[in-house]
Amino acid sequence: MQITITREDLLKPLGYVAGVVERRQTLPVLSYILLRQKDGEMTLTGTDLEIEVIAKVGKAGGSSAEMTLPARKLFDICRALPNDAEITIKKEGEKSIVKSGKSRFALATVPVADFPSVQASQWEQALTLKQNQLRGLLEKTHFCMAQQDVRYYLNGLLLEVSENKIRGVATDGHRMAISESSLEKSVKIEKQVIVPRKGVQEMLRLLSDTDDQIELEFGTNHIRARAADFIFTSKLIDGRYPDYNKVIPGKQSKKLKLDRNLFRETLGRVAILSSEKYRGVRLSLSNKTLRFTAHNPEQEEAQEEISADYTGEGLEIGFNVNYMIEAISALHTENIEFGLNDPNSSCTLASPEMPYPQYVIMPMRL
Repeated sequence: MQITITREDLLKPLGYVAGVVERRQTLPVLSYILLRQKDGEMTLTGTDLEIEVIAKVGKAGGSSAEMTLPARKLFDICRALPNDAEITIKKEGEKSIVKSGKSRFALATVPVADFPSVQASQWEQALTLKQNQLRGLLEKTHFCMAQQDVRYYLNGLLLEVSENKIRGVATDGHRMAISESSLEKSVKIEKQVIVPRKGVQEMLRLLSDTDDQIELEFGTNHIRARAADFIFTSKLIDGRYPDYNKVIPGKQSKKLKLDRNLFRETLGRVAILSSEKYRGVRLSLSNKTLRFTAHNPEQEEAQEEISADYTGEGLEIGFNVNYMIEAISALHTENIEFGLNDPNSSCTLASPEMPYPQYVIMPMRL
């Protein structure tokens, strides 16, 4: 039971699976990966019981094999070896022996039979899209997910499939992001699933910024993404996502077209003197001018103005500056449209040229 492989062929797939494996596990077996070689094909599997990643490895010589290896230690060993190193891995009794040149590492193993697998139910819906499409959808929304909210369904990202589009929605109750992408083929069944926070982060790590195809499969309790070099499976959050359409403001009385970089940089400068705890910045809108003001408990103040193509009734409104900057940074257009109503209503941030992505941010009292 011996495998021979180059460091380059092993390192990338090992990185895929080692990312899922957490250092501190309640079950020791979860800090291991499963290496399996059969019919000349080698795969590595890592899981934390919620998420499973199976990575396909490049060419590997040797006999059929099945063994467990400590994920983080094997990854660190591979990274520390020279670029052109050849690695042999074999099972000897209760240990796995990793050799390269004059280096030899004897690693602990656990029985293969003890290694868990994520048992996914039947798949109800499948669709194919480009990896950069799905990656873009997640990148434009994931930062609005909640962290450890008691409303557990907010600690994830909603993926909604209907007709010929896929939509991503994330909210933490104070802000919301919506993004949308077109599908080449219309789907038969409309589907809504909530992917947990860690599942979203792992998908972002695995997906490439290329036109390579990926197949998404949706089940009752799981989502699966199949690519040429990996299979990703995650449990879903069991719950009903709130009706996000109700949060989107209807008609807005004030719409400003602003230079994206100028808006973001001004917020960044004024934020230096905002309260570290609340991160609040006040925006004051008047004829042709948008003023930014921030205070902190040390009685320090920052103030700056930019010109705005606006004439009409004045308005003062406060926002969390971090929420504003993150949304503006995710809009990759020269100008952005900033929609407002009154001091107690949410604002919207979007591109003037396209409806999505769109960001809704609730105001804060300052």
